[in-house]
Amino acid sequence: MKHTRILAAVVATAAVAAALTGCSGASGSDDADGAGKTLRMWHYEGADSAMGKAWAEAVKVFEKETGAKVQFEEKSFEQIRSTASQVLNSDQAPDVLEYAKGNGTAGLLSSQGLLAPLDDAVKKYGWDKKLASSLQTTAKYDDKGIMGSGSWYGVPNYGEYVEVYYNKTAFEKAGVAVPTSLSEFEAAMKTFAAAGQTPLSESAAEYPLSHLWYQLALTKADRSFVDDYQLYKHKVDWNGEPLTYATQTIADWTAKGYISKDASGIKAEDAGVAFINGQSPMFVSGSWWYGRFMTEVKGFEWGTFLFPGSEFTPGSAGNMWVVPEHAKNKALAEKFIDITMRPEIQAILGNNGGVPVAADTSKITDEKSKELIENFNTVTKRDGLAFYPDWPTPTFYDQVNAGMQELINGTKSPAEVRKQLGEQYADGVKDIVG
Repeated sequence: MKHTRILAAVVATAAVAAALTGCSGASGSDDADGAGKTLRMWHYEGADSAMGKAWAEAVKVFEKETGAKVQFEEKSFEQIRSTASQVLNSDQAPDVLEYAKGNGTAGLLSSQGLLAPLDDAVKKYGWDKKLASSLQTTAKYDDKGIMGSGSWYGVPNYGEYVEVYYNKTAFEKAGVAVPTSLSEFEAAMKTFAAAGQTPLSESAAEYPLSHLWYQLALTKADRSFVDDYQLYKHKVDWNGEPLTYATQTIADWTAKGYISKDASGIKAEDAGVAFINGQSPMFVSGSWWYGRFMTEVKGFEWGTFLFPGSEFTPGSAGNMWVVPEHAKNKALAEKFIDITMRPEIQAILGNNGGVPVAADTSKITDEKSKELIENFNTVTKRDGLAFYPDWPTPTFYDQVNAGMQELINGTKSPAEVRKQLGEQYADGVKDIVG
């Protein structure tokens, strides 16, 4: 998530002929002639981020090749998340925008008829050939808005996943090695806590702590748990080992001082900045921070490692470019999306801390970026992408964050938090699948 996440991607397509007949997603024109036209674009990536840099170059290429102009409107993740249904159901809808993937976000909008299906564009441009099958899951939704099958409603041009950012300088000073098991990870946190430092920079007001909670559950999970939780294959046991262990561990780590109780009111931005400032030696969060840390971390050496003791990690294809059903320039939107998938644009993304999905890896020259991409490839090769904890329902993002706040505040016990989240999860899923 930046999706729940805080930073991510943008756009998709359809075409004029089918749009005129009321059918979405046609790619009838041979090319997108944009002379005298304006493509309205929304996304929430910073100009200095990997995606921001890559897409800025894509805009230049797009304007040169089509003759159209791009009108970019920067929106925050929360602005788009909270207003999408209303805005996309009006004549104020942009032509292309970055939107969060998952059942409760892109899936919900697709089921409401607010996104244009992109099947014709996928065939025309061959995007399905550029995306590994595991990365296509979040691009497709059925008529109920459940991911994994049905029509294409979005196109990701980068990947994302959660890992552990660590302060190499602090680790060396404390004599702590990079942990390769969960017990070693806990031992490292104990060392830092004993020295008076909170080991984990956290945010419970937004996604980071819920990502850690889900990651802990994944250390006790298999693929069937992920399919049940994310795809509703079977009923989720909220008293089973994965969720019981995760919820209790968050409470335990808070009691031990590994997570600050103050995190209940801290937002993701503040947690990331705390790591940048060297206030905590570790930050468990998404690859979307990578490019920013490359430019903003000045006072110490840093690196990353995959969360130890787990074959699975929160992650997926990145947030997607989607095309609203009410978009006025669908053919131009799909042309822009295709440009973002070109090797030269993917290389910009990859050399600036992003995780490209269609890059020529020989063009990735930055050593830190190689580390990021190699870790992602490790996860995808073992089929370890497990999506995000809030995806199953449209309301679960706020609910799981509230649960994490109550957990570290001590206003609810781990058992009470599990009961509350289990009921909210079941109610939300029922609304989707009936």
